[in-house]
Amino acid sequence: MSCEPRIAIERLSKCYNVFDTPPDRLKQFIVPRVQHLLAPVARAFGKSIAPSRYYREFWALRDVSFTVWSGETVGVIGRNGAGKSTLLQLVCGTLAPSSGSAVVRGRVAALLELGSGFNPEFTGRENVYLNASVLGLTTPEIETKLPSIIDYADIGDFLDQPVKTYSSGMTMRLAFAVIAHVDADVLIVDEALSVGDAYFQQKCIRWLRGFRERGTVLFCGHDIGAVLNFCNKAVWLDGGTVKAAGDAKDVCEAYMATVYAQSTGLDSATTVRPAHRTSPNVTARSNTPNLAQSLAIFEFNENSASFGSGGASILDVRLAHPDGRELTMIEGGEEVCVSIKIRAEVDIGSPIVGFHIKDRLGQPLLGDNTYLACRQQKLEIREGQTIDVAFVFELPCLQSGEYAITAAIASGTLDNHVQHHWLHDALIFTVNSPYRNGVMFAVPMRSITMTAFESGASILAVDGEAAPG
Repeated sequence: MSCEPRIAIERLSKCYNVFDTPPDRLKQFIVPRVQHLLAPVARAFGKSIAPSRYYREFWALRDVSFTVWSGETVGVIGRNGAGKSTLLQLVCGTLAPSSGSAVVRGRVAALLELGSGFNPEFTGRENVYLNASVLGLTTPEIETKLPSIIDYADIGDFLDQPVKTYSSGMTMRLAFAVIAHVDADVLIVDEALSVGDAYFQQKCIRWLRGFRERGTVLFCGHDIGAVLNFCNKAVWLDGGTVKAAGDAKDVCEAYMATVYAQSTGLDSATTVRPAHRTSPNVTARSNTPNLAQSLAIFEFNENSASFGSGGASILDVRLAHPDGRELTMIEGGEEVCVSIKIRAEVDIGSPIVGFHIKDRLGQPLLGDNTYLACRQQKLEIREGQTIDVAFVFELPCLQSGEYAITAAIASGTLDNHVQHHWLHDALIFTVNSPYRNGVMFAVPMRSITMTAFESGASILAVDGEAAPG
């Protein structure tokens, strides 16, 4: 493997000149040139002419630096206008930087703005040749891959119609079909997967997952769930500069905390970096024939990443049996209890307490809150009071891995509320499961029956154990 990064961004900046009126643009074109011609005459009389400027500078990107190594998938996140699309265009070479450098090693395939690289007057077939040649394929290579590209795009007779007659989904299908066949080393995607039907989106995601195994991906999007699911690292752009970069889960959590704080008018989101996790207080291993899965539950981490107004504090989070017994081994489908202890730092009316169970990538798998159960009651917590909230539910059979419980308390309604304390990864637990069924969690099967037939008659019937997977 090469010791050089696939993508190296070094102090990359892009500045645009913004003119308030069209005459200012004309003045900027003429006046500085006239001043430059008159400068020698002015110097002969002991004068100097300062060049006039009729524009304002807008820095879409400023001093952005990061590297992407072979095999990495990096997500670029940020609000609208943060500079994400500008960054990807600079990396692709479709924009020239004002300063700095963007070095990409290997063949690059880019899916930027919808329809970029296509001529709307050309047919889909002609645009396949055009786009594939721009991406580095020779004509013989395109002709060899053309049947597969046509089959992948699956747009039927529209292939020989002008692209200007295509819907956005059809345009994306054709563009992605070309991208999938250029044998690229680096793939750059800019929010293009938000269009198209669900079937083709899933088809694209499956291809992207396969590409991750052999290539490097720079992915831009507003869908934080997609970034968490697809990327192992993330870069957060804010106002054209890098606000944070690193592990995708940590960066996305910090970004969402800041977005929430700004949207609710909080001065700042209290963000604490996660402390080192403590040793688990329960560890179990199972070799029992009933396919039980063991749990290792870590202690409550009050210093995990958090944000909120500070109107309440989460004091403890526990995962146990409903009667309070320690939870060490389950088969799936048993009732468990997530209990959350909270102290009010101010008077809180209409409190809402909730939790999420997330996988190791930070994707929420299941959870609930108290709003619907308590909406008919006028509840209030006085300053200094503590409350215990218990959620009892059937825990499905989880795949082996690490999971986290995030807890939160807010006040108001689901549509309009103030977040007082949101505690990421308040409780970590690991699962050692015997199930290998290819899904995140399974449900208990009532029965599993396999029957073999020959000439229409049953010759073998097997009843399996009532267990998932």
